[in-house]
Amino acid sequence: MQSVIEHIEYPFAKGSLTSDGIQWSSEVDTTTVDTDVEIDSQLINPPALGALIEVEFGLTAAFKAISSATADLIYKWQARNKGGTWVDLHSAVTKSNIGTTYVEENRSGRFLPVANFNSVPFDLRLILQCNEANEGRARIKNSSYVRLKYAVS
Repeated sequence: MQSVIEHIEYPFAKGSLTSDGIQWSSEVDTTTVDTDVEIDSQLINPPALGALIEVEFGLTAAFKAISSATADLIYKWQARNKGGTWVDLHSAVTKSNIGTTYVEENRSGRFLPVANFNSVPFDLRLILQCNEANEGRARIKNSSYVRLKYAVS
């Protein structure tokens, strides 16, 4: 007999409590021009293993340039079966002339299983690149969540 389990996780930006409830992951900077940098990667590992039925994402990150008004950033969220091949959760997003003040970006919605992303546990990450050396910076908000439905035997 098969059971369907629903699991919700808030995998990013854990740490000391804040007065306003908003926490951010550590800031991560790009280094080499047009090269992907992993901002954060988390293993989503619910209590039982199984086959994904559906995953809902609510992901918020903030991006900026360190000192350049002309830096362009490209980011995307990816997931994969634990240790497998990365799958893009959306097309790459380009933020032109991002500026030096953080800009929040949200990506949300339901995602159906695909090859290389169809089971639990799975990895989730945000990657970023910049067209100028040492200029891109990003962080992930604690309100980001993953809700999954999966089947276990």
